[in-house]
Amino acid sequence: MRAPTRRMRFDGWIAGLGTEAGVRLVVGHWPVSPLGSFADVMVEHADGHRVLLAPSEQVAEFVAATYRFDEVVICPVAVEPGRERWTVAAGPLRLAFGPGRSTALGRLLRTVPERLASSPAWAGLCDVPARLLMPGVRTRGSAGMGRREWYAARDLRTITAARVTWDGRDLGGLTAVDPPVRFGFGSVPRWPSLTRVVTTVELATTELH
Repeated sequence: MRAPTRRMRFDGWIAGLGTEAGVRLVVGHWPVSPLGSFADVMVEHADGHRVLLAPSEQVAEFVAATYRFDEVVICPVAVEPGRERWTVAAGPLRLAFGPGRSTALGRLLRTVPERLASSPAWAGLCDVPARLLMPGVRTRGSAGMGRREWYAARDLRTITAARVTWDGRDLGGLTAVDPPVRFGFGSVPRWPSLTRVVTTVELATTELH
């Protein structure tokens, strides 16, 4: 008989964007999660060096066990969401971006009933359409330590403008996330976007003993 598993649910937003300097960013803003309310930032530099900016040892340990990084930095991570502007301050990173309107896909996702739209089963069904519509994007897959993961998107908005600095250096204008980021089994959408998402992580059975 299969051993019991534990699923951890993270409810929030993911922002993905690229810069002219070749730095690609994935910001997670999680008001509701088993780890409490937190935010984290995944950064891939132009040379492929992958950095996690995490607000605590607990968050860093969980995220670094689920995804792949070359460096982990524990530092305050502050995300201020707004209707016209989001701001992010995390260690050497300063980011401000403007969220646009929901895309046609985002408006379609918003029509799905909340209970269904947030479920791993729905995320699994959306995997093939997501791959066809947005190359590089996957809604289910295997994560680190034998974990499994599902991304259930509930809205998709464009990012219309951004200002990004790293250690005070301007990283240039907003660009596509190209090449795709390599933190996990899939990337964020190629074009800068803000996704309302419920992420479910299923721990490996070996972690439950």
